[in-house]
Amino acid sequence: MPGIETVDSGSLSTRKTVISISIIGLLFFIFGFTTWINAILIPYFKISCELNNVQSLLVAFAFYIAYFVMAVPAAHLLEKVGFKKGIMIGFWIMALGALIFVPAAFTRTYGLFLLGLFSIGTGLAVLQPAANTYITMIGSKERAAQRMSIMGVCNKTAGIIAPLLLAAAILKPTDTELFRQLPLMDEVARNAALDELIKRVIVPYASMAVVLFLLGIFVRYSILPEINTSQDNAGSADNHSDKTSIIQFPYTILGALSIFLHVGSQVTGINTVIGYGQFLGLPLLEAKVFPSYILGITMFGFLLGIVLIPRFIKHLNILRICTTSALFLTVVFFLVQGRQVTFLNHTADISIWVLVLLGLSNSLMWSAIWPLALNGLGRFTKMGGSILIMGLCGSALVPIAYGYFADHYTPFAAYWVLIPCYIYLVFYAYRGYMVRTWTVRSNR
Repeated sequence: MPGIETVDSGSLSTRKTVISISIIGLLFFIFGFTTWINAILIPYFKISCELNNVQSLLVAFAFYIAYFVMAVPAAHLLEKVGFKKGIMIGFWIMALGALIFVPAAFTRTYGLFLLGLFSIGTGLAVLQPAANTYITMIGSKERAAQRMSIMGVCNKTAGIIAPLLLAAAILKPTDTELFRQLPLMDEVARNAALDELIKRVIVPYASMAVVLFLLGIFVRYSILPEINTSQDNAGSADNHSDKTSIIQFPYTILGALSIFLHVGSQVTGINTVIGYGQFLGLPLLEAKVFPSYILGITMFGFLLGIVLIPRFIKHLNILRICTTSALFLTVVFFLVQGRQVTFLNHTADISIWVLVLLGLSNSLMWSAIWPLALNGLGRFTKMGGSILIMGLCGSALVPIAYGYFADHYTPFAAYWVLIPCYIYLVFYAYRGYMVRTWTVRSNR
């Protein structure tokens, strides 16, 4: 590719490897910032656009369904223009999505907000496979999960900061009283108050658009190299010359389903914890910090991964520990509900703290699934990465399922949707990652 250095994975100098990982860390920070900020948007839009649970969770649906719709086109784009130009284009698509928030806020049109979120998700559908493939392939395979853990720290650091920053920008100390008065206002006064409330997103998202546009230019002209994935594993089995499709790698497809259920369950916990806190009686201005608590303990898990993987424990064993503990904690969540505790100056039901603790179990699943699902794909690596990214649409669908049951039953009962997610993840950790053929072989 003219003008761009192309190298084989594993052949970078130490200096370029460190710089490349630093740049990718910046990308993961941006992923986290633009993703976890939705935890505040969901209750914010629910009030300002007068929505029910399912309608408000369309924020997550519009954002993450873009991964499913655009993942394969994104793979073809990366094949055509390379990773660096693809990343620049992805940032520019995200910037366009952030700009759409401006007319959406002026007209208080929820559909336009969802279009902007879909556009941001589309840009991430381009960026995510590039960044995750980079971090998986730059360096030894044994340390891939460790590098993923470092990226997780970048992602979750942004996730801790983003909801708090947006909340500071769009919520005021007097809003608790405003939210109490809204149902009592006449239609004209209520619409005027809601118009003023929704316009508070204009400055944050317009600023975000400018930053995203400039970041695209920065990465395009950085020293980040192109990775020649077509040569990965070139010495083994003639690089899968007998394969014609990514579908012929069952462990990758099963890994994509694992990503689907992992991110779906993780995002459900983070994006609904504010609403669950309100269900338990906490005011919005108090409940708003709980997504940051979840992301904080998730980041602690990533730090453990950096220390432990692979020196003390292999990423496969980490996956088994995380999936099993997540299933256990979900069962505990239903058993302990109804008991009040005071912790970190919050007096709340203990079940909300079990949701926070689930962040630790969720922390290293992504890091462990990627190297298992991409192992040995060779020339199919880019498509494999995009198929895994398609799994991110779980963050669109699982929260919607939660919202449906929350509307028809209770926000507490709706968390049962997490149980089948974690049962499958336990299966992948113990068996699914080893499946190399779709054929069930007979022992006779």
